[in-house]
Amino acid sequence: MNLTLGAESREAQFSRSRFEVQSSRFKVRLLFALNPKPLRSGLLITFEGGEGSGKSTQVSLLAERLRSLGRGVTTTREPGGTLIGEEIRHTLKHSKDNAAMQAETELLLMNASRAQLVRELIRPALARGDIVLCDRYYDSTTAYQGYGRQLDLAMVKTIVDVAVGDTRPALTFFFRVPHELSQERLRTRQATLPFIRDRIEEADREFFARVAHGYEAIAAAEPERVKVIDASADVQQMHASIWRSVEPLLK
Repeated sequence: MNLTLGAESREAQFSRSRFEVQSSRFKVRLLFALNPKPLRSGLLITFEGGEGSGKSTQVSLLAERLRSLGRGVTTTREPGGTLIGEEIRHTLKHSKDNAAMQAETELLLMNASRAQLVRELIRPALARGDIVLCDRYYDSTTAYQGYGRQLDLAMVKTIVDVAVGDTRPALTFFFRVPHELSQERLRTRQATLPFIRDRIEEADREFFARVAHGYEAIAAAEPERVKVIDASADVQQMHASIWRSVEPLLK
């Protein structure tokens, strides 16, 4: 009697399993019918360079062009980009109480802001298929805190890795700008806008020379990812150069 019941139980289990498999296959076919085209994968593009290099203008131009083609676009900046990140940005750059900030403190605050941005904004945007345009990302930390502040590059990399994980840019534009042109553009900007103190811009020329060297080293090490843009060119020439690198990624 027990053997018979056991056999019947196994047959019932087999029937239920077969029904569940068939039901799952039907659900998959239904989902495919409702969504015949796979979702577009997201894309992270970052913009790097010294002060006054024209990055922000190019972020806006590229975002406008991509949206005109029907692509979802998320634009953001570092440090900042989230409510928490903007508070950190103020502390890093504009607070009247930040003069005593140490290089290690700067490094950790930059990456605290970045960790929040990656998890709160960048990853969700990529998951829904957006193209994310970020004005500065972790290459800035390598250039500014690693080379500029002369912190240990291995330590910088370790902290960056914690902040970003596997959220890496598919493409990065490095805007190469001569120091004299950078300073001229900063003076022009300060003359036309209300003055806002920026602690990082207060660094000396030797600091910015080290930053520029850092960017050159990054570009040389990763030529497939990092494309160099002549920031002394006019706005439309720069945009055309950027578009030549972006367009193939959209296909």
